[in-house]
Amino acid sequence: MNDEKPDVRRYRGELSRTLSIKDNVLITLSAVTPASSLFVIAPAVIGGIGGAAVTAYVAAAIIGIAVALCYAELSSAFPITGGEYAFVARTLGKASGFALFVQTLVSGVFVVAVIASGAGTYLSVLWPDLNDTAVGVVVILLTTVVACLHIRLNAWVTGTFLILEVVALAVLAGLGFLHISQPISTLWTATTIGDNGILVGASAGLVVSYTATALFSYNGYGNAVYFTEETRRASRTIGPAILWSLAIAVLVELVPLTAVVLGTPSMADMVGADDAMTYFLQARGGTALTNVISLGIAIAVINAVLAITLQNARLLYSSARDRSWPDRLNAPLAGIHPRLKTPVASTLVVGIAAALLLALVPFDALLITTGATVLIIYAFVAMSALYGRINGSTARAVFRMPLWPAIPLLMLAATLYITYESLLTDWEPVAVAVAITAVGLPYYYLFIRPRRGDRWTLPDPVDDAESG
Repeated sequence: MNDEKPDVRRYRGELSRTLSIKDNVLITLSAVTPASSLFVIAPAVIGGIGGAAVTAYVAAAIIGIAVALCYAELSSAFPITGGEYAFVARTLGKASGFALFVQTLVSGVFVVAVIASGAGTYLSVLWPDLNDTAVGVVVILLTTVVACLHIRLNAWVTGTFLILEVVALAVLAGLGFLHISQPISTLWTATTIGDNGILVGASAGLVVSYTATALFSYNGYGNAVYFTEETRRASRTIGPAILWSLAIAVLVELVPLTAVVLGTPSMADMVGADDAMTYFLQARGGTALTNVISLGIAIAVINAVLAITLQNARLLYSSARDRSWPDRLNAPLAGIHPRLKTPVASTLVVGIAAALLLALVPFDALLITTGATVLIIYAFVAMSALYGRINGSTARAVFRMPLWPAIPLLMLAATLYITYESLLTDWEPVAVAVAITAVGLPYYYLFIRPRRGDRWTLPDPVDDAESG
């Protein structure tokens, strides 16, 4: 599949290689945003299958292990700030890599707009007159300015916000475990609301379908790869950083979810509520505590916007460094600020683009564009982890996953099944995701490939010892 020999030169180390594995994990977890994932995604799962939401989250964690192991090996082989497209291009071919780049860049900017819209929603609990869109735009612009600053400062900011986020989840867990009212069997008993608000049994197939939703709740641990050129000894530490990010995300989401399910005063009322988490907080903590937790979720949203903006900026920077665009664009986008050691121009572009999307594009359109992107990315990652060993392109990897090829095959099968279930539920997000990915192919063949002598030469990764 990859019939073009990559250039043997190395990238220059221009970014500041100052992050420890802990710093990388803090930024990555901020992009996962466990608190907002639990408050936004988990209520839909509880509403669909009741207490068996915990079973769905456990199953999603098992699938997540396969995903994380694939990411860890590929990132160890190619510790390049371009993320997924960097290793897909080197294992499956340049055309596939550029198609995935377009997918990740477009979806990444849209995701920032979608997440930022939630800041106003949670802040409105305290200030009801706030306009959600206006608040979201302000959040994006402010976090974009912060994202231009040194990566170590951003690690400190995201880490501080993440601590507040985890504290909010700890309070939620404490409320549940101090008021256990449901039997342990509730955790694997699937129920939904039937006629007249009565709980009825739900099928095992429904639990499987909601496992797909739970999988999205953990997504983001692979984002550690975007900071590899700023992480010390990245080829050795990036694999553990990804695995630690997944493990912590699972812990801080699954424990509070279990507490909520066991501690709810009425399973029927919680399953039938418009928002299961808000129902639980009101029932066990009252209005004052609900307001405090809502403020914590708003902080989590802001933190996620900052972390994903950092990621998107490095993705765009990497594409310009690979000379993906006309040279008048490549030069500024690939530029690194001499003092801050960050891609300031790329950061401003992705931040302003996200703010404009939120201000001008209807929210439903934003959701459709982000709905199935992770499925495309996971499919490419699985195929790269599988084919990379077959063609030898990942031979340099320091981290080697166990049970190959079973792990990538399991991941690919799970991704295809989730895609099938998603098509049955709503085909539009999948179609949009595929279309965005396909858009990159004509550009690659018309602009990049005819100039392949000096564009997309795919140099070797920066030496781990180099610092910008």
